[in-house]
Amino acid sequence: MCDKSFSENSNLKKHIRTHTKEKAFACDVCSKTFSEKYNLKTHLRTHTKEKPFACNICDKAFTEKTILKSHLRTHTKEKPFSCHICSKAFSEKSNLKKHMRTHTKEKPYACEICNKTFSKKSNLIAHLRMHTNEKPFVCHMCNKAFSENSGLKQHTRTHTKEKPFPCDVCGKIFSQKGNLTQHFRIHTGERPFCCDICEKDFSHKGHLNDHYRIHTKEKPYSCDICYKEFSQNCHLNRHYQIHSNEKPYSCDICGKNFSQKRYLKDHYGIHTNEKPYSCDVCNKEFSQKINLIEHYRTHTNDRPYACDVCNKKFSHKSNLNKHCRSHTNERPYSCDTCGEEFSRKIKLNEHYRIHTNEKPYSCDVCGKQFLEKRYLLKHSRTHSKKNLHSCDVCKKEFSEKFHLTRHYQIHTNEKPYSCDICGKKFSQKYCLSYHNRTHTKEKPYSCNVCNKQFALKSNLNEHNRTHTNKKPYSCDVCGKQFFHKRYVKKHFRTHTKEKPYSCIICNKQFSQKSDLNNHFRSHTKEKPYSCDVCIKKFSQKRYLRDHYRTHTNEKPYSCEVCNKQFSLKTDFNRHLRTHAKTKSYICDVCSKEFSQECYFKDHYQTHSKEKLYSCDVCNKQFALKSTFDSHFDTHTIVKPYSSDELIFSEIL
Repeated sequence: MCDKSFSENSNLKKHIRTHTKEKAFACDVCSKTFSEKYNLKTHLRTHTKEKPFACNICDKAFTEKTILKSHLRTHTKEKPFSCHICSKAFSEKSNLKKHMRTHTKEKPYACEICNKTFSKKSNLIAHLRMHTNEKPFVCHMCNKAFSENSGLKQHTRTHTKEKPFPCDVCGKIFSQKGNLTQHFRIHTGERPFCCDICEKDFSHKGHLNDHYRIHTKEKPYSCDICYKEFSQNCHLNRHYQIHSNEKPYSCDICGKNFSQKRYLKDHYGIHTNEKPYSCDVCNKEFSQKINLIEHYRTHTNDRPYACDVCNKKFSHKSNLNKHCRSHTNERPYSCDTCGEEFSRKIKLNEHYRIHTNEKPYSCDVCGKQFLEKRYLLKHSRTHSKKNLHSCDVCKKEFSEKFHLTRHYQIHTNEKPYSCDICGKKFSQKYCLSYHNRTHTKEKPYSCNVCNKQFALKSNLNEHNRTHTNKKPYSCDVCGKQFFHKRYVKKHFRTHTKEKPYSCIICNKQFSQKSDLNNHFRSHTKEKPYSCDVCIKKFSQKRYLRDHYRTHTNEKPYSCEVCNKQFSLKTDFNRHLRTHAKTKSYICDVCSKEFSQECYFKDHYQTHSKEKLYSCDVCNKQFALKSTFDSHFDTHTIVKPYSSDELIFSEIL
């Protein structure tokens, strides 16, 4: 058939059976057939459990002599079979044969069901069990079944705690050879698995597979409770502990519990003060490896985490997650006391101190206490005078350099940032950004409750308190509460009578900067607020707002006594006094009482004899504006009342 020759007739007979596929020798127990008698004899030992070939070194026994020979090489470390391409050596010829296929890429074994090919027959056999769901290898301790014998062997070590694979470098031992191979790459620095997209290298194939999902955005693992998706199974398992609140890892020293083993390991460093990870550039030490990795990015300026919405990049993944909430407006952290929500946990912790009035950070010099550590650090510089930044012009000192830079612009009047639309200039870039929204009408921050939109995030935060009715800032003098801290500062000046803002033209002083700005327009006659309906202009925004109501006929102020409605709050307050019958304004001279301030001021002029209003035509002077207006009409020959109206008024 093939012209192959043999020295013995028996060998020829055996060879012919490879062509005829004849299997003349059958097992009496399981009926399995064999082409050679020797193979049947060896097979019978699987039934009788007979192992006649024993190792004289470790007493381990085997069913075949060839297996014993191969086993002896594990003791002698003999590897007589060498690859002629890469010179890698093997203890068995079959392993060399399998290895050669990694060079030739030969896969001679094909699956008849799905046509998948394999380089090893054992891999094909194991693969076929995926189709048949056959698991012939059963653990005698827990009855768990496996499709491969290697899987059973690895599983058995979980019961026996056997770790037969030691590392030659550091002596660490492993239960699986694959784990030893992966571990050894820590010493060699080998990273054989490379990403085809970004060419990043990995020491483990599993890490490469997980990395690929960063590019594909695939998240195959989903939480059954909240349906959140994850790219890695370990992340899903870690997430489940949020729902179960399980913390199985406990510190032996302080008893603190942790949800993950790595958190416990990191926590131990607090007690031992151990910092095993050191930076090669600046020698700074860290207790956790992840902190060292993140620190390296301060030297390399590497920012591997990018926002999908605005492409802003971050060096830390946690910072990216925090940033993403600025787009989604997600606030996962909620206060148990007032219900206010926060996007960051640290902000929630700081907020809690408003309720508890806790100020954990105390100054060693003067004992002053602070809610946050950063406030204490700024305050400390006022004592030490170290690292203070001084202005060359007015000698004013600042704890932060950027505050000094900003302060310089007061002297130089420098405004380097200019609006492309209206030409208005600004000293700070962020002020220009905010200003641009007045042209674009962009309002990127939206309220979750009423959907009202805001151009500034700070305005949204203030607005949210109108829903929670939370007023966290209170006056130390009278106890009045406010939505915002700056309102407390403004209010406090009503007690101190402080007026820090002065008009450069008439030297009139004001407690609020906004009042000064409004007053300044009385000199410049500027009216920047214009009505869209009738084009009438106003010097103050609130005047424009009140004016709009003349078009809309809106009357938002309603009296609870008589249900009368008013468009202006001043008219509403004036009306309320008619029900209260109270006269809040009392004259110091004659004790006469008035319900309205304007009447009180007019009356006061009768005592002072001061005549503030002078006629430009005849120079006659008047104490009251109403009298002056009536007099001025005699020059302009204006008769606002008809004769009929006059007669009617006289009858009344």
